[in-house]
This record gives sequence, structure tokens and C-alpha cells, in this order.
Amino acid sequence: MNSRNLVTSDKGTELFPEVDEAGNVVGQMSRAEAHDGTKRLHPVVHLHVFNSEGELYLQHRAKWKSVQPDKWDTATGGHVDLGEDVMTALAREVYEEIGLASDCYIPKLVKTYIYENNIERELVYVFTTEYDGELFPSPTETQGGKFWPLSDIRAAIGKNILTPMFEKEVLFLIPAAEPGSKNRS
Repeated sequence: MNSRNLVTSDKGTELFPEVDEAGNVVGQMSRAEAHDGTKRLHPVVHLHVFNSEGELYLQHRAKWKSVQPDKWDTATGGHVDLGEDVMTALAREVYEEIGLASDCYIPKLVKTYIYENNIERELVYVFTTEYDGELFPSPTETQGGKFWPLSDIRAAIGKNILTPMFEKEVLFLIPAAEPGSKNRS
């Protein structure tokens, strides 16, 4: 990775692949089209970062974000750009959002699923990793971040603190994250 790209706004002109449910590219769309309610399927990547204590790192989304501003969310999440593969997108997003170079962690694919809300439909590639070092949240895309005990995450569910997408994902992540579990990466 070279320099860290610090994103300060969502640019509606960015290009994303349109994919079928198996992840095969069938077209392309702009960021604006991906979020305009037509629900054309596009891929995204998420990395959930656990520490060795079983706590889960969450980012506090920036207030300027067009989707779920000012909420706590997955350590890293972002779109796959047109012409980019999933692993390249993951490495780029992780570096941009938490400053972690790809040679510092080992991502484990946990699940792929389709997420849909009123404005979009995404093919989500969910990864986990374990990391105990320092993280450097983007000062522009986030309002910081911290490791949360799983009990605090459970207590926050349904209280408009966490993003709905994160709440959906954490339900299948928590059993794998209990201390002493060998299912974490």
C-alpha cells in the first residue's frame, strides 16, 4: 500500500460492478445508481476485527456519510470498485478505514449473503480476523473507533446505536467470537 486515501465525501460518480447472486459481473453502475432505490446488486466487503480477549472493534461512522451516519458499525466496510477483486477491495478498505496494512492480518471469509434495505441491495463478503495491535481509524470517514465487549454489543442491539446491517451480521458472528472459540481467525 502506498499513501492512505482519506475519503471526505461520497462521490456519486464512483463506478461499481453490478453482479448476479453468485458474484459474477453482469454490468456496472455509479455509486449514485447503487443507492437510488433500484436495488441493482453490487458487492461490498466487511472485515470484523476481534482482539484476543474476544472483543470486537467497531468504527463510529462519520456524520457526513449518506448511509447510516453517526452510528457504530463494522470495523471496515466498503464497496468493491469496478475492475477490482474482492480481496483487493478488502485490503484497500481496511487500509483506508483503520490503517491496517494487508500483511498485518489474515482475513477469514465467514459468510457471503445478500443485504437489502429501502435504497440498495448488496452482495456482502464478510471476513473476520484477530488483531491485538494499534488501529488507526480514518479521521475523515470515522469519528474514531474502539473494541467493544460482546456484552455491550448485545445491550446496544435495537437501540439505534449500531447500523442495522451490523446488527444482522453480529448475530452470526457472536457465537464464533466467544472467548476461547477456535472459530475466530
